[in-house]
Amino acid sequence: MPSAPRTLDRPAALLCDMDGTLVDTEHAWLETVADFLRAQGSPADAPVLAPFAGAAVADAADHLVRSGLTTRTAAESCAVLDREFTARVACGVTVQPGALRLLDRARELGVPTALVTASERHVADLVLRALGAHRFDASVTSGESERGKPHPDPYLTAAALLDVDTADCLAVEDTPTGAAAALAAGCRLLAVPSVPGISPGPRTTLVDSLEEVTLLGPA
Repeated sequence: MPSAPRTLDRPAALLCDMDGTLVDTEHAWLETVADFLRAQGSPADAPVLAPFAGAAVADAADHLVRSGLTTRTAAESCAVLDREFTARVACGVTVQPGALRLLDRARELGVPTALVTASERHVADLVLRALGAHRFDASVTSGESERGKPHPDPYLTAAALLDVDTADCLAVEDTPTGAAAALAAGCRLLAVPSVPGISPGPRTTLVDSLEEVTLLGPA
């Protein structure tokens, strides 16, 4: 028999990353970058792709140019990446195991929930429709905070929208970039790694799947 889910203390708010965390789009994003690199005649192996995990489209485009991985401009690269990734998401997304159960448990307990993603607003809106927008009280996407991940700004913005203190929030992330942002904002972190690089720590709970956890109800 499967073991009972691990219970986590009820947070003031649940702040969830999107790509790779709630839906299996991180691989689609990395495949988009890999296809772009191959078209440019650049390598697209795991070490080259690693910095793009959890990155916003504009940041990814800047990195491509700075690293000499493309002859296109940052604006051209950004447009291509955005178009190709959006097309992949529009074809449908797979919800990660345990994601809807965790979101619904938060609703059951009256825990406000925000989507905090490095994806563009039009991509996030596609995913929100797939997940059910009613499961979220707020969302923060690329460009809607002063700085993006790995800076804490997206999580600080989400907490402000929900009128809660980040120290009382539980962030859910899958990449080192997102984990760094959540921890820098002062959140507790539930990490479900899709790529290596998230380290355990006093404010970090590491699991293989969201099916392994649930939120603790009132005593």
